[in-house]
Amino acid sequence: MQFFAFDASYLERLKSGDAQTEEHFVSYFSELIRLKLRSRLKSKEAIEDVRQETFVRVLVTLRAEKGLRQADRLGAFVNSICNHVLLEHYRSGSKKESTLDDEPETVFINREPDALSLLETKDQQRIVRQILNELTERDRSLLRSVLLEERDKDEVCAELGISREYLRVLIHRAKQSFKVFYVNRLDEKRPGNL
Repeated sequence: MQFFAFDASYLERLKSGDAQTEEHFVSYFSELIRLKLRSRLKSKEAIEDVRQETFVRVLVTLRAEKGLRQADRLGAFVNSICNHVLLEHYRSGSKKESTLDDEPETVFINREPDALSLLETKDQQRIVRQILNELTERDRSLLRSVLLEERDKDEVCAELGISREYLRVLIHRAKQSFKVFYVNRLDEKRPGNL
């Protein structure tokens, strides 16, 4: 692997959302992050989750008003964010394990939807459609293409002129945007907020 020296112009292009710079950034640090996580996490899915969350947090922080100002510290900054995400992953894993141990061995599930469940499902579908309409055109298009229509990811990449790595980052960001709108919508519906 060849190391790259980051300068102020690179950092500015990254902050401004330059697609080519973002693709280079994701490609460069993906290799380093995977090397770091390979010995710390058991599954490829966990490695991928931590890697994507690291990129989302780094890019959000860089684009914030008081984001990183010194380009030569970008590598250390990415590593620090990755460490935080990894610790959170460990914590969430230990909580899941302890709750699984407390559950009874046999659980009976009624798979037939009742009337209330059907109404809630229709309400959720309406909310999802409304939130999709509030997203940016790019996020809405990505979520529809990849998640709802289940189009081939290589086809979507070719259509947008991007790599699979960058597509993962864009999808993750779109999901995060959707989540923010969804959580806000849930907060609005709580009884104290009416």
